[in-house]
Amino acid sequence: MALINCVAYREGHKLADITVAQISDHLAMPDCLVWVAMRDASDDELATMQEEFGLHDLAVEDARHGHQRPKIDEYGHTLFAVMHLIEVTPTDELKVGEVHVFVGPNFVLSVRKRSGVGFLGVRQRCEREPHLLKQGSGFVFYALMDAVVDRYFPLIDELETELEGIEEQIFERGAGRENIQHLYALKRKVTVLRHAVVPLMDASGKLHGGRVPSACANSGEYFRDVYDHLVRITTSLDSMRDTIATAIQVNLSMTTIEESEVTKRLAAWAGIFAAATAFAGIWGMNFDAMPELKWRWGYPFALGVISATCGFLYWRFKKLGWL
Repeated sequence: MALINCVAYREGHKLADITVAQISDHLAMPDCLVWVAMRDASDDELATMQEEFGLHDLAVEDARHGHQRPKIDEYGHTLFAVMHLIEVTPTDELKVGEVHVFVGPNFVLSVRKRSGVGFLGVRQRCEREPHLLKQGSGFVFYALMDAVVDRYFPLIDELETELEGIEEQIFERGAGRENIQHLYALKRKVTVLRHAVVPLMDASGKLHGGRVPSACANSGEYFRDVYDHLVRITTSLDSMRDTIATAIQVNLSMTTIEESEVTKRLAAWAGIFAAATAFAGIWGMNFDAMPELKWRWGYPFALGVISATCGFLYWRFKKLGWL
C-alpha cells in the first residue's frame, strides 16, 4: 500500500491514527496538524490527497511524474518541496530516489518515490519533542529536510575515504589505467551528490531571513541550521572535485613518465644492438682486402671489439638512467 501512516496531532501530542476520509474533518479542527506519509503513490491516490488537502495542480503533476530536480516552490499558503534520497547499491553505485513534501498551514504530506529509505525515525523524534512539534507543519518540514541532509554526510565520508585510497595508489607502477577508471567513477558519484545538494541549498535559503513562507515562519533558525549543513556539504564536494581533477592530471603525468621510461629503455637496447650489428655487418662482407679476414686472431678480436663497445654503451646508458 502507498499509505504508510496518517496521524493527527494537537498541541504537539498525537490525537489518533486517522483514515484518509477523516483528513478533511481534522483539518477543520482548530490547532490540529495532520501528517501523512506515502510511498510510491499512484495517480489515483495523489488525486485523493489533492482533494483532501486542496493541493495545487502543478505541484501534484510534478509529484506524479517524478524525476524532478531539488526545489522548493510556493503556491499561496502551501509549499511543495522536492529532495533527493541517495542510497548506495550492492554494486557500489548511487541510486537516486525522491521525496516530495507538501506543506500547508496545518498539514504535511510526504511522498517517497523509488527509495527504500524511510522516515519513521523522524516521526518518532518529533513525537518525543511535543514542545517543538506544537510549532506546526514548519517544524515537521524541517525535521524531514534535516533527515535527508544528514544522510548525505555518511556518503561524503565514504567518497573521501575512497578518494584517499586512490591517491595512495597513484604513484604505484602499472596502476595508471585502473586509477583513472576509479577516479572517473568517483567523479560521477560526486556529481550525483552535488546535483542533489546544490539546488536544495539555493532553495532552502528562502526559508530563513527576509520574507519567509508562512508555514515556516516559526522555524527559521532550524532551517538556517539545515542551510549551514548544505553549505558544508557543498564545500566538501567542491574540494573533492578539485582533488579528483588534480589526481587525474597527476595520474596522466605518471603514465606519461612511465611510457617515457619504457621508450628510453627500448632506445638504449636498440642502440646497443645497433652497434653490434654495425660491426657484424662490416666484418661479414668478406672482401679479400680485409686484413682481419686471414688473421688467426681476427675472429676473437672482432668479438672482443663488439663486446667492449656494447659494454661501454650499456655502462653509459645505465649512468644516464635509461637502463
